[in-house]
Amino acid sequence: MSEEQQFENEKEMNLVGHLSELRNRLIVTAVFFIILFVIGFMYVEDMYNFFTKSLDFTLNITGMTDIVSVYITLAGLVAIIGTLPLLCLQIWLFIRPGLTKSEQRASLLYIPAIFLLFIVGLTFGYVIFVNLIVPFLLSLNNGMFNEIFTYDRYFKLLFRIVIPFALLFEIPVISMFLTSLGILTPAFMRKTRKYAYLILVIVGAIITPPDFVLQIVVAVPLIVLYEISIYLSGIVYRKKIKKHQEFMENNEV
Repeated sequence: MSEEQQFENEKEMNLVGHLSELRNRLIVTAVFFIILFVIGFMYVEDMYNFFTKSLDFTLNITGMTDIVSVYITLAGLVAIIGTLPLLCLQIWLFIRPGLTKSEQRASLLYIPAIFLLFIVGLTFGYVIFVNLIVPFLLSLNNGMFNEIFTYDRYFKLLFRIVIPFALLFEIPVISMFLTSLGILTPAFMRKTRKYAYLILVIVGAIITPPDFVLQIVVAVPLIVLYEISIYLSGIVYRKKIKKHQEFMENNEV
């Protein structure tokens, strides 16, 4: 066997090994998701009471299968939130062999940060939805119509607003990660600040009802979040530059 054939065989074996490892990690994540889904399924009634206790109206269903949809939706929400940190950990374990020791330590800290920011984003979105958006929408009726609120429409609107907030609150972690990879710099984020503001305002307008004051209330925290991202990106960037300078100085010696 020639060296070239041997190299190709080793390359193919490495690829198969990586794919096998990835498959195993995905299986572990899927099993954990199913376990959490079953646990969430057992506590659907408690979760439903939590989501509806602050409402001044009763949610209705229009078919017997809607009850199943309630269970699947709420149990799935628990499973997704609970599986997120494990999924991030499995991804980190998969890419860990290609990282240096310092990169391993730094990247490991992203896992709890991703989870916490996701929860904070969900909470913020839910508070905005319950305390601002729902009262605003109810005020538009002003006694003109008989109101019938169905479960599916209510939760579709809830998730349409809350999930984007959870994703937008990941901006600091994403900016830090891209900065550590050298793809993003705080200078670029400052330079494109006005465009980022415009995008955030548009996103805030899309996920909220057409009320100017409400859109401002939503956009301001997102803009603050972007400024925090610039600050955190600057910290990562300065550390990256410092390590590079120390590496160059050591090589010169």
